[in-house]
Amino acid sequence: MDSLSNVKNVQNKILEIMKYIDSICRKESISYFIMGGTALGAVRHGGFIPWDDDLDIFMTPAEYNRFKDAFNKDNNSLFVLQEWKTCNKYLEYAKVRMNGTTFIEESFKNRKDLHQGIYVDIMILHKVPKSSFVQKKIYYYSKFVTLIGLSQRNWKPKSFSQKSALSFLKILPKKFLSTLAYKQIYRYDNLKDNFMWCYWITPAKFKNGLFEEKYFEKTVDIPFEDTKLLGSRYIKEYLEYRYGDYMKLPSKEQQEAAVHALIFDTQKDYTTYFSKR
Repeated sequence: MDSLSNVKNVQNKILEIMKYIDSICRKESISYFIMGGTALGAVRHGGFIPWDDDLDIFMTPAEYNRFKDAFNKDNNSLFVLQEWKTCNKYLEYAKVRMNGTTFIEESFKNRKDLHQGIYVDIMILHKVPKSSFVQKKIYYYSKFVTLIGLSQRNWKPKSFSQKSALSFLKILPKKFLSTLAYKQIYRYDNLKDNFMWCYWITPAKFKNGLFEEKYFEKTVDIPFEDTKLLGSRYIKEYLEYRYGDYMKLPSKEQQEAAVHALIFDTQKDYTTYFSKR
């Protein structure tokens, strides 16, 4: 991204996408929760973290399926739903992207076949029993899916072991193995009680992706920029668990590292960039 001063332009487009998602969810009584840095920004800054260029929400599998049906029925030509199960060489989570915009990240800079408009992430919360053995098992299945995803794009390993693992994964039947892994990850989603929520299909460590049931059992309105989004009624407890002293600002270096976009344009479609190469 050219400079942090330009982040606001991207944030305005992201908020436009999120308002559309929110309108569908409220119309159909679909629950979602702002999470991660988005929840942190809402509480600490009243909206976006000033230097952040993304927005993340949680949905359960059942609520996501309802959202997907409503999104497809609405058929708004401005937005595209990019799914982890149907998009070639893309496994981690879903995104709602905006047509006519550009948001190209380093790891996808050579993916001409992938829609690369500005987006909102939809991450899927899963249930897991209160068994440390089962939790660890699902954690490693999730990390396996994450590694498969990383092996299929321009991600630069940070150690010899990561480089070796990615090289090995490239020769395995990735679609077959990821399907098996996802089957295990979704295995406990029908639990009615005595469970915890989990989300590990990210670089997050074990503890950071395991949550108490109460955090995501009921939504409330959370002020965010010039609107209100849905979040946990225990949002401050969630943030303390997730970040510790969440009101403390990160260093300048950490702020700059949080920027995702390599190339962005709020006015031109991502295909324009690729046509020039």
